[in-house]
Amino acid sequence: MKNFTSPLFHLKRVPDSTVRRLSLYLGFLEELEQRGEATVSSDVLARLGGTTSAQVRKDLSIFGSFGKRGLGYFVPELTVRLRDILGLGRDWHVVIVGAGKIGLALAQYPGFREKGFQVSALYDASPAKVGTTVNSIQIRNIKRLASDACTEHFDIGVIAVPAEGAQSVADTMVAAGIKAIMNFAPVQIAVPTDIVTRTVNMGLEFEALSFALANLSK
Repeated sequence: MKNFTSPLFHLKRVPDSTVRRLSLYLGFLEELEQRGEATVSSDVLARLGGTTSAQVRKDLSIFGSFGKRGLGYFVPELTVRLRDILGLGRDWHVVIVGAGKIGLALAQYPGFREKGFQVSALYDASPAKVGTTVNSIQIRNIKRLASDACTEHFDIGVIAVPAEGAQSVADTMVAAGIKAIMNFAPVQIAVPTDIVTRTVNMGLEFEALSFALANLSK
């Protein structure tokens, strides 16, 4: 097998579409492992992921040699390797800014903890919300973020505030030393080049679905 240093080393060279497919493969593998399946073929992974077996092999080959000809991939082994590649072999400390509907829903989602993403803190600027508790997490004043980050070492910041406040929150996260930001505000944020960002624009996703529906019969 080919060795690799760390998931981030490869992530800089791998398209987002490939990383997303790796996440899909991992989900399928975890389901297969729960069912007691020992091996799986690239054809099966391709069918589950809506791609081709050649694409599956190409995606995996970036990170080394997997499986055996005629036998396919060993499910437990490939599951462990993909978790390692995706950086899921450790816990990541997540901070959410914005205790509105999206922020609260994210803070209470149990699937994050199962994947190793620990929601460590929740912040808001509203005096009415600060001091209240959600899922055993006390909502803190946003003014505390920078000082808290010095001792709690947050890995990932989630922006769940209205568009007009997103850039200010992003600036605060960057100043606090947070290197990865997921933005749920419907606006692009500007950050230094060494900060990893993802923007989840639900309006664009719905428009993509609308386009697909409108063109189904054409």
